[in-house]
Amino acid sequence: MKRIGELYRIEAELRGLDPDARLARRQAWSAPLVADMRSWLTHHRARVAGKSPLGEALAYIAKYWEGLCVFLTDGRVEIDNNTVERTIRPIALNRKNALFAGHDAGAENWAVIASLIETCKLNSVDPFAYLTATLTAIVSGHKQSQIDVLMPWSCLRRANS
Repeated sequence: MKRIGELYRIEAELRGLDPDARLARRQAWSAPLVADMRSWLTHHRARVAGKSPLGEALAYIAKYWEGLCVFLTDGRVEIDNNTVERTIRPIALNRKNALFAGHDAGAENWAVIASLIETCKLNSVDPFAYLTATLTAIVSGHKQSQIDVLMPWSCLRRANS
């Protein structure tokens, strides 16, 4: 656990650096720790029964070792996928909550609204402001043939123009 904590401490120091600088420092600081972890893993896998819970856990780590080491070969890659997990968590929660929408039409409406809100977030658009402006435009007679102008990514372009 100390080795993993040290890797994350190093990553915190490298945050904000350009990819080439991150890669160089990872090679200097993180690669030796990862090599040490690999030695530890190899040593302990040989000493632990493969069918034991610890043996199975060590086998799992060994199976995905190459994926663990990708961050040592590319300065653009994060050490873990926590950022992606945090980004998609609301989508998964919305999908689970939609199970209680009451009926199919309610679930479909929920899915449309949830998709619009998450698309706004992914495009750095305030969902409430977007929905207010879009619904106002629709009520005011916005042409259906120009619906693409009302999409969240178009809203962002209009705001920056």
